[in-house]
Amino acid sequence: MTGRVVTFGEIMLRLKSPGSERLLQSPHLEATFGGGEANVAVALARMGQEASFVTALPSNPIADAAITFLRGMDVDTSGILRGGERMGVYYLEAGANHRSSKVVYDRAQSAIAEVTPGRFDWEKILEGAAWFHVTGITPALSPSAAACALAGAQAAHRAGVTVSCDYNYRKNLWKYGRPAPDVMTELVRNVDIGIANEEDCQLALGVSLAEGEWEQELGSGKIDLAKYRALAEKVLSTFPNLRLQAITLRESHSADRNGWSACLHNRQGFFASTHYEIEDIVDRVGTGDAFAAGLIYGLSNHMGDLEALEFAAAASCLKHSIPGDMNLSTVEEVKALVRGEASGRIRR
Repeated sequence: MTGRVVTFGEIMLRLKSPGSERLLQSPHLEATFGGGEANVAVALARMGQEASFVTALPSNPIADAAITFLRGMDVDTSGILRGGERMGVYYLEAGANHRSSKVVYDRAQSAIAEVTPGRFDWEKILEGAAWFHVTGITPALSPSAAACALAGAQAAHRAGVTVSCDYNYRKNLWKYGRPAPDVMTELVRNVDIGIANEEDCQLALGVSLAEGEWEQELGSGKIDLAKYRALAEKVLSTFPNLRLQAITLRESHSADRNGWSACLHNRQGFFASTHYEIEDIVDRVGTGDAFAAGLIYGLSNHMGDLEALEFAAAASCLKHSIPGDMNLSTVEEVKALVRGEASGRIRR
């Protein structure tokens, strides 16, 4: 494995209604942990990559349990600050057929939203690191969280550490007055590897194409890759610091059946991954994080850009079969899917 990956963001308590029940249809909720950057760290650690997760958490038993969980997944937690009043929570109602999944956030005034940038010793945190990963979720939480994410990316950039960012636009989080593109543009100027879907590029960065209805196109399953190439080229033109831009492509036929693929532009060429038709989805939350982790793993372990893209798309495809936020697939399982071993037969 090549180098340690540091991810920065928020880990939350995830409370999900059982199966496909509506929230509190029965008096039960399944309690696990999740959050974009923590999901990436866990997925990488499961693949054998050295991974650290950095955040702020209060001193209470729930946060203690989250740290214990991360350590059990072989994620380094030495960069986690303790302090603040509360840990963020999100509630998940899984959709089925033509009923969409729903997420309800309860993360205002969480420890990571309240922490100030000076609390993190980025020079120490990044010592020996080869990669730093952040998302557009953390900067949406508060001005101070945005400042922390920016400080981490700037420190990594100065240290020559590769920086990746999943733009991850969450409209229900951007509440503190600054529009997402104002904040994210400053952050992405320090980024080498951009990751997004078509909506993230438009709403998080303000980069869009004039023509076409993206949602209608993705819903129909008739994807025009030329449009995604043009979008990637526009992002790369807007941010000359980016080495490559990856875009995930999800065709949402129903809550249970999606088409899944991805594309990548590295300034020399444009590549598209294998297309996967995913039926009977178990849990689609965290699948974008699984893609990001797969791409980081591939690029940091000497795969070519197309090989890394294929690895990332396959890793994310497998995550759709795993309950919870986090991809628990192994490298060999991902590589087997890349080779076309997709029958689902029992391995004995």
